[in-house]
Amino acid sequence: MVEASYKGNFVDENNRKSKVVSFEEAVSRIPSNATITIGGLISVLCPEKVLAALEERFHTTGEPRNLTVVTPVRVGWSQTRSTGLEHFANKGMLKRWISGSFSAKESPRITRMISDNEIEAYGFSMGILFHLVRAIAGDKPGVMTKVGLHTYVDPRYDGGRLNEITKENIVEVIKHKGEEYLFYRSFPIDVAIIRGTTADEDGNISLEQEPATLSGLEMAMSAKANGGYVIAQVKRITEKGSLHPRNVAIPGILVDSVVADPNQEQSLLGFNPSWTGEIKVPCSQVAKPMALNEKKIILRRAAQELLPGAIVNLGVGIPVGLPQLALEEGFFDQVTFSLEHGAIGGIPMGEEVFGAHINPTAIVTSPQIFDFYHCGGLSASLLGFAQIDSQGNVNVSKFNGIFRGSGGFIDIAHKTRKIMFCGTLTSGGLKVRIENEKLHIVQEGKYKKFIKNVEHLTFNGKATFEKGQEVFYITERAVFRLGPNGLILSEIAPGIDIEKHILSQMDCEVEISHDLKPMSTHLFRETKVEITTYNEGIK
Repeated sequence: MVEASYKGNFVDENNRKSKVVSFEEAVSRIPSNATITIGGLISVLCPEKVLAALEERFHTTGEPRNLTVVTPVRVGWSQTRSTGLEHFANKGMLKRWISGSFSAKESPRITRMISDNEIEAYGFSMGILFHLVRAIAGDKPGVMTKVGLHTYVDPRYDGGRLNEITKENIVEVIKHKGEEYLFYRSFPIDVAIIRGTTADEDGNISLEQEPATLSGLEMAMSAKANGGYVIAQVKRITEKGSLHPRNVAIPGILVDSVVADPNQEQSLLGFNPSWTGEIKVPCSQVAKPMALNEKKIILRRAAQELLPGAIVNLGVGIPVGLPQLALEEGFFDQVTFSLEHGAIGGIPMGEEVFGAHINPTAIVTSPQIFDFYHCGGLSASLLGFAQIDSQGNVNVSKFNGIFRGSGGFIDIAHKTRKIMFCGTLTSGGLKVRIENEKLHIVQEGKYKKFIKNVEHLTFNGKATFEKGQEVFYITERAVFRLGPNGLILSEIAPGIDIEKHILSQMDCEVEISHDLKPMSTHLFRETKVEITTYNEGIK
């Protein structure tokens, strides 16, 4: 805990006690050497004007310096200007970075500082970071969990350390009753920077226009647990005592400074009242028929694995298209979609506003949704992949030398009963044609995704198989399953030659099932397919 004077109320021009201050005054109270936790999800709940004001203060005064930033999810969205976490990408301002996701496109200066060994950097799973912030808020010694064992966050591998300058291990392997766990140690958080929609003069915060809750409450509590300082950015100010207590997401007793940005946007795409439950949009207005291509084939095959009543998580990439397929082919009402940012039910948005749902049934906090995932609440999950090897290991976190982070991937895969990795067999220019219910490779992708050894161990195939989880690797031309010795080729698309189009396009060994089957021709049908369940097959 750094020494700083945080306490005391501010006084407005009418001599009434108020926590509403200017952006400049709010950030002036952040000291050097502080550990700061920041809320937000790309453009959602991003306290952008606070972060911009903090960077401006650094350029003007040289303070604050040597900051440690803890953010479970990356914050920022622009590839043409500095937003979100890029405001910290100044030499001397930032010392250490701890996050669950990174983006070379949206945060090029931060990622360059990591690769150039200018800052210490750790990449952990998103859910564990949310839980660690919550543990700090409750004055607990840390988080003990099996999530992340035998992946890159395990200290016997990389320990989440991202470059050579990062030496300290802040996660360790411990044993309890003969079983292994990872233990993430708590540390003091000095400052929390969060966002809401409305604040009263006492600092009570509501979230009525926000499509996610994330962990603003836990972040504020973690700072206050260490005698720290909390800044809340909102869109509007209301009179003290005017917020209904049931609508207060973050009590004013946890907030020191409130700053208002009347131009605050709900997200990069502006305002959508269907994301917050203000209105319900008819599904007919949202449904968009998908073109028959490699993505649709993959999603149709994945949908065969879903039983009625399934609770399904979707990763970025091809998986986010499943709700549209479900609407188009009539099984939307059979499943419930859940993303790791807390929305449950409805129609998850695509990557532009990942985490928001159209017509959600409920919105819970990020720590709560990860509790549900960690205990095995998900029936199935569709996840993307960048690299796969013969052992069924998967890499999504670091490839081509660039660390992208795992987001909620490790948390989701930890105990989900059925995991489906969805992606094309090759990438970089792949072109296919579908005719007469057969698949034709018009142009092969430049890059093989099934390789000898994955560059980063985000998913450990052997450890997952030993836990009894069911794992599929679904591509447009073949389906693989995870067996005791690794990958098993179990299905092949009609029109595909196994040697020419599959084995020659893989740099890893694969076992061929003695019961090798063709993928159903219905998956390659131009007309609507009535997908029911895996057990019932396709009509």
